[in-house]
Amino acid sequence: MRDLWRRELEELSRAGLRRRLRHVAGSQGPRLQLDGAPVINFSSNNYLGLAAAPRLRDASVAATREAGTGAGASRLISGNMTEHEALEGELASFHDLGAALLFNSGYHANTGVIPVAAGRDGAVFSDALNHASIIDGCRLARAQVHVFAHRDLEALDRALGACEAEGKLVVSDSVFSMDGDRADVAGLRQVADAHGAALMLDEAHAIGAAGPGGRGVAAEVGVRPDILVGTLGKAAGSFGAYVAGSRELRELLINRARSFVFTTALPPGVAAAGRAGLGVIAGPEGDNLRRRLGLRIEQLAAGLGRLGLLAPGAGSSAIFPIIIGDSSRTMECCEALLERGLYAQGIRPPTVPRGTSRLRVALMATHSSADVAVLLDALAALQRDGLVPGESGQ
Repeated sequence: MRDLWRRELEELSRAGLRRRLRHVAGSQGPRLQLDGAPVINFSSNNYLGLAAAPRLRDASVAATREAGTGAGASRLISGNMTEHEALEGELASFHDLGAALLFNSGYHANTGVIPVAAGRDGAVFSDALNHASIIDGCRLARAQVHVFAHRDLEALDRALGACEAEGKLVVSDSVFSMDGDRADVAGLRQVADAHGAALMLDEAHAIGAAGPGGRGVAAEVGVRPDILVGTLGKAAGSFGAYVAGSRELRELLINRARSFVFTTALPPGVAAAGRAGLGVIAGPEGDNLRRRLGLRIEQLAAGLGRLGLLAPGAGSSAIFPIIIGDSSRTMECCEALLERGLYAQGIRPPTVPRGTSRLRVALMATHSSADVAVLLDALAALQRDGLVPGESGQ
């Protein structure tokens, strides 16, 4: 077996796809220590900069002192604690949906809810660029799975019309994690309704960063999904995820979602930090942070446009892909930026389609205009050096 493992690692290296862990010291923020060197961090989903906020740390410490460091068991045994139930009530109110249920990660949420919602005799219709956790949830469902071309509502309409399954579930990210573009959420709702299908939206990269009060893209466009998946580990600054929807859905998930039933519950301190993060998101401080994030998004979009590097659909979220194409060249660009004190992680297959390897730039409200200017200058320099496609317009 070891020879097989060794050969597979060698194949990954030859293809430019072998990954390694980088060491981060200190807290998450616009600046951090990466492998012992200071960098401006453009690789975090900490969109509002709350991961190191004193309010969240204090809430986590207080709950840990009160209830300990671990839940000790699954929620259905002895792990259902005060902080879990309080957070779920606040999430249901936040989204104006009937109920919410915590999961230990977005991966747990998507692989748990899709098999339950679709059922073995149902059919799932999934956008081609949905997150891997959605893809795996579809595989685990044992239902019919139809993948429609990215944001292609006509293709979705045809697939739904040709399907005779009794239960139909349309699933899409609202903000796509590697491309930064948005789904046509209103269009998805309209097509789903025309065929009697339920609509599930994964708002992981939108909650806190988009919509009124940070409630996401669906709230921004006035759409009410049947199932909403959100995360506490990105803009909310903590960890974990949740599914919001009807009370019946929550009860069914408690009984049938294997990724909920068969795992130890989140530590109470983590849930308390999530509550504190949600409080920031929904309040005046959250509005101010989203305004600051919006300014940085506008600045970077304008600068990338001048360089000819603004990808289609980018600029509507905090995520900007800088498409390089070749996997090895992408990592050369990543290392070249690191030499300039900038961290924008290279993303390669299978995370993105072959031939579309990229630098994934993620902005935070706590980035300064000077931070973004330094990044743009560095990208222009990489263009002049021939590492990044296009010609510098600066």
